[in-house]
Amino acid sequence: MSSEKLHKVPAADPVTGGPLFISELTGAQSGITIRGRFEIPIYSRLDEEQQRFLETFLRCRGMLNSVEKELGISYPTVRARLDSLLNSLGLASEREETGGKERGSDQKQRILDQLERGEISAEEAKAQLGVTK
Repeated sequence: MSSEKLHKVPAADPVTGGPLFISELTGAQSGITIRGRFEIPIYSRLDEEQQRFLETFLRCRGMLNSVEKELGISYPTVRARLDSLLNSLGLASEREETGGKERGSDQKQRILDQLERGEISAEEAKAQLGVTK
């Protein structure tokens, strides 16, 4: 591949703000050119902050407490960024999209599951469950 710097794919038409498509792909070694209408990958549509968060999330293997430590942000901020990322990718859960509330037992189970997976600390679980000494 040539040493020429490649540019990031723009997420939207800079003039109208409308959607774009890729119309040509070229192989640097072979010189082959393929023309057509190719969809821009959804991950290319994320802003730089979301891309960095996704990379960190994957590097931390989805462990939210590790993401929190690596980025130096609070657990609620990690959750908010993850929710934003999921929304941008169209992967928000049906409950979140409809604004539905979790039942108390469902919420407790979710917190306990997060604790078991090491995504939150015991202190965070206690705080979320409203447990006091």
